[in-house]
Amino acid sequence: VQLIESGGGLVQAGGSLRLSCTASGTFTYWFMGWFRQAPGKDREFVAYITKDSGSSYYADSVKGRFTVSRENAKNTVYLRMSSLKFEDTGVYYCSADPRLGSAIVTSWTYWGQGTQVTVSS
Repeated sequence: VQLIESGGGLVQAGGSLRLSCTASGTFTYWFMGWFRQAPGKDREFVAYITKDSGSSYYADSVKGRFTVSRENAKNTVYLRMSSLKFEDTGVYYCSADPRLGSAIVTSWTYWGQGTQVTVSS
């Protein structure tokens, strides 16, 4: 299983970015998640989406600003980020798991290599 993130970059506070994560394998059977890690901090939950896009869950810090979605036909999950803040800066990781979605880092089976998002204040 390979997860490849893209779409990161440098953006001013208040701006928007859309991250993408393309997966190999039986994508439609997986829960898909996004996490992030700021320098010197632990990896933290951002959002996840269920297999059929029926439900999505968000960290309180991004609720109302970020939207997770997926296109199963393209084996791709997206994270649309708007009203970005300096504290959103970090490496964003895509995750996948066939059993469940969770805010707990260690519950996810597969991880991408990450994409850097830098928000300038």
